[in-house]
Amino acid sequence: MNHAGGCIGAGVVNRLLKKACRQIEGDDHRFHGIHFTAHGFRRLFATDLVNSAVPIHIDAALLGHLNVQTTRGSMAVFEEDVVRHYQQFLANRRQPPSESEYRDPTAHEWHAFEGHFGTREAQLGLCGRPYGSPCNHEHACTRCPVLQVNPEMISRLEEIEQDLLDRRERAESEGWKGEIEGIGLTLQLLRQKHADATRFARLTGRVTLGMPAVRPATSHSSRWLVGSAGAWLTTCRLV
Repeated sequence: MNHAGGCIGAGVVNRLLKKACRQIEGDDHRFHGIHFTAHGFRRLFATDLVNSAVPIHIDAALLGHLNVQTTRGSMAVFEEDVVRHYQQFLANRRQPPSESEYRDPTAHEWHAFEGHFGTREAQLGLCGRPYGSPCNHEHACTRCPVLQVNPEMISRLEEIEQDLLDRRERAESEGWKGEIEGIGLTLQLLRQKHADATRFARLTGRVTLGMPAVRPATSHSSRWLVGSAGAWLTTCRLV
């Protein structure tokens, strides 16, 4: 990123690389006359990925290539090296995991595992943050995007919304512009949670399909059944 917040151009990167090489020349003569470019570093990165046994389709995704053939041309390796490293990757994946990965957890580890899920239970529902991670939103659950609201707490959301409306009215009368902006954002996120919880409650509700009614046979349907049975018997005799 440059000072204006935009991306640094390739020309600027090339000039910085050239300047760095001239500075290193005084300590290492091997850099004398060497010219690096930004594209050259992309090729070095691609080559290092292949030598690390990373599959070529993953290399293409990391480099932003839509075609793996483009990635093949960016690598400073031979075709047999690509195949050999990929076969090495497959061999490592097929090896059975070590027994240490399947050991029984200790009492302390199991207690910490259960305790984490206990801390994810909030008043409005469950926190969906990853296992072992702390709350990154300072327990501001009404603003947190990973909060899974319990549909039974919809009434509580309405109470919080009314409280926020009262606080905003007070802030408007006092002229607290910062408070008004913060309450407005909280109201927006709270109403979105209310809509999501209401929609989820409708999806998880019980649906009564009822029992199908048996219609009485009409004279037309009876004649059709008799005719079909007669045709079937005639076909059986012919066979």
